[in-house]
Amino acid sequence: LRDYQILAIPGGFSFGDDIGAGKVLATKIKYNLAAEFSEFIKKGKLIIGICNGFQVLVKLGILPGFNGNYDRQEVTLTFNDSGRFEDRWVCLKINQKSKCIWTRGIERLYLPARHGEGKFVSREEKIRERLISQNRIVAQYMDDKGNLAGYPWNPNGSELNIAGICDETGRIFGLMPHPEAFLFPQNHPRWTREKIQEGEGLKIFKNAINFVKNKL
Repeated sequence: LRDYQILAIPGGFSFGDDIGAGKVLATKIKYNLAAEFSEFIKKGKLIIGICNGFQVLVKLGILPGFNGNYDRQEVTLTFNDSGRFEDRWVCLKINQKSKCIWTRGIERLYLPARHGEGKFVSREEKIRERLISQNRIVAQYMDDKGNLAGYPWNPNGSELNIAGICDETGRIFGLMPHPEAFLFPQNHPRWTREKIQEGEGLKIFKNAINFVKNKL
């Protein structure tokens, strides 16, 4: 990790989601790469966890990382309320007050979501209050009119319709929907009719690259 400025933990079913989505990979990282991860974070480098990657980050305790504590699990991502794998495109409202570097200048996103364990749950009410007061909630599920909404707009039943959160620096970001799956116009189901010029997910990665070029 010393030679890199950005770490992305992608979606997918690491270790078959055995004993819980992301749990085995999180455990392997904890007991084999903890020092390298800690150094990477201390140097202010960027981390993104997408879908299974988000699950790994919360089970490591890296997110939400209250008070700079990156090894205490406070939240989790568990089974969807529907009891089944959900695969659909979702609308996301982006918190303009968040420090998240990855979503700077973005007000909303339309991205595909594909998961069976995407329900965001916090350990207690105090955790939810801190997420709100510290503007750690980066992305929330909304309907096509811009209102925060439950199922089916929220595909999993997440508390507060949470789709993504960040740490206190805004450099570590976890998101359940897949920005990497909408980089090109052709990824969109209506690209021929809506004349899309660029995939919306690309904005997230451009923000990261610009930050690295200017700050690291």
